[in-house]
Amino acid sequence: MAKKTYLQALNEALGSEMERDERVFIIGEDVGRFGGCFGVTQGLFDRFGEARVMDTPITESVIVGAAAGAAASGLRPVAELMFVDFIGVALDQLFNQAAKMRFMFGGKAKVPMVLRMPQGAGIGAAAQHSQSLEAWFMHIPGLKVAIPATPADAKGLLVSAIRDDNPVIFLEHKLLYGLEGEVPEGEYTVPFGQANVAREGSDVTIVATSKMLHTALCAAETLEKDGIKAEVIDPRTLVPLDIETIVNSVKKTHALVLAHEAVGFAGPGAEIAAQVAEKAFDYLDAPIIRVAAPFCPVPFSPPLEQAYIPNEASIIGAVKSIR
Repeated sequence: MAKKTYLQALNEALGSEMERDERVFIIGEDVGRFGGCFGVTQGLFDRFGEARVMDTPITESVIVGAAAGAAASGLRPVAELMFVDFIGVALDQLFNQAAKMRFMFGGKAKVPMVLRMPQGAGIGAAAQHSQSLEAWFMHIPGLKVAIPATPADAKGLLVSAIRDDNPVIFLEHKLLYGLEGEVPEGEYTVPFGQANVAREGSDVTIVATSKMLHTALCAAETLEKDGIKAEVIDPRTLVPLDIETIVNSVKKTHALVLAHEAVGFAGPGAEIAAQVAEKAFDYLDAPIIRVAAPFCPVPFSPPLEQAYIPNEASIIGAVKSIR
């Protein structure tokens, strides 16, 4: 396996799927000659042309609506929004059309579209460009939600998303684009609904998503020096959610800490905590602890932004409060 960045892995997945299936096309703002706001689509315009790498006006409702219509008509669009924060102006197209079309037509209509969106704080982009909104999409039946944390998963999950016959929300943390890791060559998929046990342990289960996975792995290394062996699990997809792997881990460790950058109140960790409480309450020796962002907008001030983002110390503190 070659070492590649998260960004390169995404680009490779897009290119390979466009070569494999002529129905796959890219649509979004500045995805063409410019190569995308963060460079993910770089070079694809030259390879496939403007008919398959389409620049749009600055109108998210058009991007999502066109993708939904194209998907229902037999194409396989991969739409890109510059920031997840901009989805608000296209919620009707996504929540009421793309997510519900297959159900409302009795399964006769398929909507094989992928909506790629960068999210997350840490680049000083302030409150309107820094949110983590995965819980929004988890709440809508009909949508699948992928949130890769590694270059290998970025490639494998994106290929799976493009081949899926349902609308997939694909969330990429901005600070992961430069992350390097081993990525399988050639055709490679990661199945949805299959969590990754990133580190095995016996004393506490830490479930962490996206960039927070790497923070949790660092915390686990530090905890081991203090004699606490943490098992770290990355769900990889939030819908479908591999709750079985998480529950089995909790049955072994008897403790659970959830770590994500989204706001804690009604965040993705709340759903996981509820399901674990329903399925494995008798195995818990302590309360489930959530490590998440506070219930406030993301600050622009660099020191305040860093204070806003959960860190290694907050995960370690949560673990030690129950272990």
